[in-house]
Amino acid sequence: MPDNPSPALLSISGLTKFFGGLCAVKDFDLELPENALWGLIGPNGAGKTTVFNLITGLYPSTSGRITFEGNLISGFEAFEITRTGIARTFQNIRLFSNLTVLDNVRIAYHPHAGYTLGESILRSGRYTKREKELTEQALEFLSIFKLEGIAGEIAKNLPYGEQRRVEIARALACNPRLLLLDEPAAGMNPREIVQLMDLIHFIHDRFKLTILLIEHQMRVVMGICERITVMDFGEVIARGMPREIQENTTVIEAYLGKGAIIRAAG
Repeated sequence: MPDNPSPALLSISGLTKFFGGLCAVKDFDLELPENALWGLIGPNGAGKTTVFNLITGLYPSTSGRITFEGNLISGFEAFEITRTGIARTFQNIRLFSNLTVLDNVRIAYHPHAGYTLGESILRSGRYTKREKELTEQALEFLSIFKLEGIAGEIAKNLPYGEQRRVEIARALACNPRLLLLDEPAAGMNPREIVQLMDLIHFIHDRFKLTILLIEHQMRVVMGICERITVMDFGEVIARGMPREIQENTTVIEAYLGKGAIIRAAG
C-alpha cells in the first residue's frame, strides 16, 4: 500500500537485503512525494540506515526496485546515484577533518570543475579561473548557512553542532533534489537540536528539497516531519502522520515492549 497518493519522487518496492543468513531489510516499500519532509524511525537495529545505504548504492540490494524521478537506479554505483540528484549525511559525521570548512564545501563542486588532471598539474589558466569560480561559489553557499565567518577554520576544531551544519551544507552543494539525513541530532545538546530543527525547515523551504530523515530524537521527528514510516526487525510496521504514529499500539510495543500498553492502561 503506498504511503501517499501523490506522484513519487522516490519509489521503493519490495526492497530486501540479506547479509549471509541475516535479513536486515525485508520487502520495504516507500512512495516519497516531491517536496516531502518524511521521517523513517524505529528501534536500534530496525534496518533504517541499511535502507539509506541501499538507496545510495553503498550496498547492493538482494531484491526489490528503487526508482528516482521515474528512472530505475537499483544497481547503480554510489557516485552515479549522487549524480542523479540524491545526497546524504551519515550517522557519524564524515567531514575531511583536517581541511577547512571552505575546502570541505569546495570538494562537492569538483565533479563539475570542468578541467583535466593535466591542467590541474600544470596550473593552466583554465584551471586557475575555475578554481577561483569554485571558491566564490563555495563562499556564497556558506553565506546562505551563515558559515562564511568560519570558512578558514579547520573542520575538526568546530563544535559538534557546527560540524553537522557544515556536513549538511556540503551535501547540499551537490545540488540534490533528495536529501537523506541519518540521525543528524545524534550527540547534540538541547540548544543545538532546536537550531538543527530550524535548519532543516530552512533548507526544506529555501531549496525546495525532498527530505527523508532518520532520527531517534522524537522531539525532532514529531516536530518537523509531515509523515512517518516506522520499521522494526527490517520490516515496515506502521505509516502515518505524527499523531497517528504516537498513538499506534504496534509502534509503542516495538519501542517499549509488549507489556507497555497493559502497564499504561493500568
